[in-house]
Amino acid sequence: MPPEQSHGPKRARIPQTARLPRRARARPWTASRGRAAAALAARERAELARGVRFRSAYLTIMAVVLAVAAVNVLLGAFGLFRETRSRPLTDAERARYVAQDVARRWQAWPAGMVFPEELPYTGLGRTQQYARRVGIAPEAACGSVVDAPVAPVLSEHGCLTLLRATYVDQTATFAVTVGVAVMPSEEARADAAADLPVDDRVGVRPVAFPGTVTDSFGAAQRQRTGWVGAGPYIVFLTVGYTDGRTRASVPLEEQVNSEMWPLAQTVAGRIARALGEPPDVPRCTQGNAC
Repeated sequence: MPPEQSHGPKRARIPQTARLPRRARARPWTASRGRAAAALAARERAELARGVRFRSAYLTIMAVVLAVAAVNVLLGAFGLFRETRSRPLTDAERARYVAQDVARRWQAWPAGMVFPEELPYTGLGRTQQYARRVGIAPEAACGSVVDAPVAPVLSEHGCLTLLRATYVDQTATFAVTVGVAVMPSEEARADAAADLPVDDRVGVRPVAFPGTVTDSFGAAQRQRTGWVGAGPYIVFLTVGYTDGRTRASVPLEEQVNSEMWPLAQTVAGRIARALGEPPDVPRCTQGNAC
C-alpha cells in the first residue's frame, strides 16, 4: 500500500550548489579613498602651518629679546667706556681731590713728616736758626690734653684726635709744644675755631720729655698760647722757658719776648702750612694725559 502522502504543498528542495555565497567585504570607492587622503594631507598641512607659525612667533620673540639684550650691552659698554676713559677733572673733582688728600695726611704721613725733626726760623739779628724736635707724644683724645675751656669746644665739633710734639730753639732757651687737633672737615674746623676762647693762657697742654731740657716744661711754665687753622686741622701752640720759670714769675713786660713768640709762631705755622698745603692735582682722571 503506498505511503500516505501529505496533503500540504511540497517545499521545493534547493540544490546544494545553489546556496547563497558569504557576504563579500565592502570596498570603498576609489573617489572616497582620494577624498580621505586629501583630508589627511590637508590636516597635515594645517598642523605644519600651525607649527611654522608657532616657530616663527618664537623666533621673533627670541630675536627681539636678543636685540634688546644686545642694545643694553652696547649701551652699558659705551657708558663704562665714558666713565673709565681719561678726561679732564671738573672743578668739583679737583676740590674734592685736594680736600681728601689734605684730610688724610695726619694718618698717611709718618710722624716725622707731620712733626719734622728740624724747622727753620729767624732769630735775633735776622739770622736763620733751627728749632729741634725733642720728642713726639702718643696720640691722645682731644679733651684730655687741652685746657678745660677748650675741651668742650673740640668735643662739640667732633674732634677726632690730637697729636703733640715739643721743640726747643737753637739755644735750648725756649720750649714749644705744638698740638694738631684733627677735625672731621674744614667746615668743622672753622666752626670750632670761631668758638674757641680768646685767652692766651689756655690751649694745648705742654709735653715735657724726662731727661731732656724740657723736663720742667709744664702748664705753669707756659708764657703764651695760640692756634692757627689749616684745612681740617687746628694747630695749637704753647711756649715757655726751659729753665722752669713760670708765667707768674716773669714780669709782664718780659712775657712777650722778642724772640720767644716769633719762634713759636714760626714752628707752628710751618707745621700747619705743610699739613694744609694743596697737593699737585692731576689734570685728568687717569693722570695728566687725557
